[in-house]
Amino acid sequence: MMDLNKKKALQLIMLFGLVSLLGDTIYEGARSVNGPYLKLLGTNALAVGLVAGVGEFLGYGIRLLSGYFSDKTKSYWLFTIAGYGMLASVPLLALTGFWQIAALLIVMERIGKALRSPAKDTILSQAAKQVGTGFGFGLNEAMDQIGAIAGPLLFTFIFIHDRASVKSLADYQHGYGLLWIPFALLMACVFFAYFKVPDPEVLETSVKKNDPEKLPKIYWLYAGFSFFATMGFVNFVLMAYHFKSKNVLSDAQIPLFYAVAMGIDGLAALVIGKIYDRMKEKQKHEWAGIGTLLLIPVLSLVIPFLCFSTVPWVVILSLLLWGIVMAAHETIIRSAIADITPLKKRGTGYGILNTAYGLAMLAGGILMGWLYERSLTALVLSIAAIELISLPFFFAMKREVLNTAVPR
Repeated sequence: MMDLNKKKALQLIMLFGLVSLLGDTIYEGARSVNGPYLKLLGTNALAVGLVAGVGEFLGYGIRLLSGYFSDKTKSYWLFTIAGYGMLASVPLLALTGFWQIAALLIVMERIGKALRSPAKDTILSQAAKQVGTGFGFGLNEAMDQIGAIAGPLLFTFIFIHDRASVKSLADYQHGYGLLWIPFALLMACVFFAYFKVPDPEVLETSVKKNDPEKLPKIYWLYAGFSFFATMGFVNFVLMAYHFKSKNVLSDAQIPLFYAVAMGIDGLAALVIGKIYDRMKEKQKHEWAGIGTLLLIPVLSLVIPFLCFSTVPWVVILSLLLWGIVMAAHETIIRSAIADITPLKKRGTGYGILNTAYGLAMLAGGILMGWLYERSLTALVLSIAAIELISLPFFFAMKREVLNTAVPR
């Protein structure tokens, strides 16, 4: 019979999975069309890259502060609830006709994610320690991707319903406006999860005793790896901009294939999470699962050679690979932080790593947007070079696993 803590942990993981499902319906639905929407509002590729880069930088950079203060105050639920509340900025996109205001709302959504993510991931990691971190985060990511499919499909159906070959601002704004419904359901689920498990820390302390209080060396190698692996990962906003500006995919096809990529992400997350846990079990080492990280730079290096093509089936293939890399980012990286950081520094650990992510996305977004309008060849080769830089960090982490005794 399942013990009470494990049962409570599974309930919390499922509740957060439902929250993530609704959250992704909102912001992944919007992200699937933000690039074309900004183009309709009259901006260019550099501005799109800048908006994406600034949004991701703030969305990750602010996590350094939110992670630190969530650890300091132990107010994990407060940061989680406030951050999810800021998702209201997405349906508010339905009310604007100026790209500057739309850009501000897109950035505000990312700031909301910055507030909640370290705290939410800390709560989720505490529950995942009961059932396996790879499984816990993999299950959460799989449920997450149901919403990531539903959101883009919402826009796809709206565009298909309107038979006009060129979509208007009203078509996009109608889709944004419908996102008020999942937003209301999401906030209800967040509050229910809070009242169900107001003190999730007991779920981990019942499993793990005498936790150290210092971030280990492997953590800093991990942050370096993540920086370069993320900087060279093409963001979907620029990909979608390319698909529309070069007429590779139609307005309806862009969110449709984004939804397909999210489906691949969800399926891959379950497989990757399981492999991650099995590697830990097989090597009897809490850090051994990081070997799965090699998947990220290898596939990220291939994607730009495909996604900037003008051949439809080639760019669709790039989206499928993009979905697998997204699954690896969301599953392995979140799981590994839970395993290599002590509980008392968990929020800080997520915050520092996400700051590295933000800096990488800002630099990558600006560089890719700038190079896109000058030379696709230079863009593709630059991305490949950046991904190759991440490999020495990966092999240094592998050596650290071999040289450090951290029993499973």
